[in-house]
Amino acid sequence: MDAKFSSSRSTKLSGTLLFILLVTGLGAAALFLDWAAGRSPFDLFSLTLPIWVSAVASTALGIWVVPMLRALKAGQIIREDGPQAHLKKAGTPTMGGIFFIPVALVVALCWSGFSTQVVAVSALTLSYAAIGWLDDWQIIRRKSNKGISPRTKLNLQIGFAVAFCLWLKFTQPESITSIALPLGLTLPLGFIFWLLAGFVLVAESNATNLTDGLDGLAGGTAAIAFLGLGALIAPNHPELMLMCACFSGSCLGFLVHNRNPARVFMGDTGSLAIGGALAAIALLSNSLFALLILGGLFLVETLSVIAQVSYYKATKGPDGIGKRLFKMSPFHNHLVLDGWSEPRIVALFYLVAGLLACLTLAIC
Repeated sequence: MDAKFSSSRSTKLSGTLLFILLVTGLGAAALFLDWAAGRSPFDLFSLTLPIWVSAVASTALGIWVVPMLRALKAGQIIREDGPQAHLKKAGTPTMGGIFFIPVALVVALCWSGFSTQVVAVSALTLSYAAIGWLDDWQIIRRKSNKGISPRTKLNLQIGFAVAFCLWLKFTQPESITSIALPLGLTLPLGFIFWLLAGFVLVAESNATNLTDGLDGLAGGTAAIAFLGLGALIAPNHPELMLMCACFSGSCLGFLVHNRNPARVFMGDTGSLAIGGALAAIALLSNSLFALLILGGLFLVETLSVIAQVSYYKATKGPDGIGKRLFKMSPFHNHLVLDGWSEPRIVALFYLVAGLLACLTLAIC
């Protein structure tokens, strides 16, 4: 009886309903945050107006781009060793990051008057989007789920991270190497900060990439994280706040086409870019500790993969087969194989992401 009730209840949770709830929640949150900060929602430097402008622009551009991707046969190749339920998604256009990432960047650049910091974050974001596009293109061209080699991808990510860190070192004050903590505390790191900064850029982009596995999952959780980060840094970094709002809105516009059942996937083009953007903005605004909380879901997804691989290797027997902590990693795939519906998993992730954003604003 309980199982039947649970199954019946979960089937009523559609991708469209989730999208409506997310848009309503983020829209109301942006209005409240603007009101609490004494800003008009119609101010140029607010959270509300840039979100809606970017959302509408991303939605409109997607209406043109998604059919174009389908005509170009830019269909996703599904892993055969993944959840069997995902096989029906084969052929869905991927590389959706080519329309919602540029929208966020163009709106933010023009709106901020090409602020130096916004230009720098845009360059890093485009660099990571280019890595993702190359990977997506190789997958499509070869008709295989293997794109560029992991080593090549990692080396490119590290290279662009080093370039961004060098720009930070020569343009930002020395105080950037001290991480802001709750209760007004700071943690001076000195040279270690630069190692941490490079690691965060690479790790965050890969974390959002791992989270991009279900319809609406990465786009929705990223929209929440960007809004939370924007609200946090608004007092001292209005241009970066604006950029966060643009990314949040652009992700919502992408979800118009990506909500379950998805008509397009963001691909590595989008998932690597949004992680890079989150990390770059956090570095510039001295919000690394806040990003750790805001990106808690992305961290859990990454740790689930690390734990799965490590445990499998540690328990490998004479037959070369080890044990698994999860039915499949990342963690959202474990829930799929455990019988959870996609909308139910996405709803859980949205809820947790929202709670993490509230916690971040409360303590940071």
